[in-house]
Amino acid sequence: MSDRAPGEEIQGNGSLFGAEDSLEEMLEEITGEEKAPLEVISFGHLEIDRKMEGGVPVGSLSLLEGGNDSGKSILLQQIMWGALDQGKTVLALTTEKTAKDMLRQMEKLALDVYDYFIIGRSRILEIDANYIEENPQISEKLLLMLLECIKRSEEELVLIDSLTAFVVNSPENAILNFFTECVKLCDRGKTILISVHGYSFSEALLSRIRSICDAYMELRIEHVGDQWIKTMEIQKLRGARKEIGNMLSFDVESEYGLKIIPVSKVKA
Repeated sequence: MSDRAPGEEIQGNGSLFGAEDSLEEMLEEITGEEKAPLEVISFGHLEIDRKMEGGVPVGSLSLLEGGNDSGKSILLQQIMWGALDQGKTVLALTTEKTAKDMLRQMEKLALDVYDYFIIGRSRILEIDANYIEENPQISEKLLLMLLECIKRSEEELVLIDSLTAFVVNSPENAILNFFTECVKLCDRGKTILISVHGYSFSEALLSRIRSICDAYMELRIEHVGDQWIKTMEIQKLRGARKEIGNMLSFDVESEYGLKIIPVSKVKA
């Protein structure tokens, strides 16, 4: 179980002695022992995995935050495909698409998971965002129902795309409780990735949520030269052996999928 108290904030990379050297690293130097490598879930994409030091740590809670069309859904679909290819089981909870539309889009992007869906290695549960938005008075109750769904699931990886509809009308204490309970589930071995629009929270609440999560990726759409590009900046990653802040630029091409844009082309 986690030592973290509900809503407790963890500053930066959790270091007690500075941004570069954590207590664990100092103990390693004293004892001469190295930490066992973390088990990770791969995105199934060489460049993303390289930036993420192999992938998302098993048993971690990750937050993908960004605006509309910034690439949140495609990144969750990418790790869904990578996890299934790795032998994991996956539950996807989506307010963005129907299960049929999601499977069809992934197939077009060379991320076909239909066979895994058929044999039961993956489930997709559709959530009607319009119903949630039309009934703001029950947002908190629906957030609890979502949490119960995750608790009862047997899948190793849970993806939520997105949490926005659940939280825009929920009180802050209910939102913090949701993330804290997700941490407890991750401490028991489940891995959870949640996408959300940044406008869903106040800046103070968003800061607290980021500190609760083990990994935090910020997605943006930026105008560079005469083109618009998507960027992902890895702001935080539990267990990282180097300074976090890695950024990559990408685009999504039909029949190809997620395509990394080299830095030289971005700057040109």
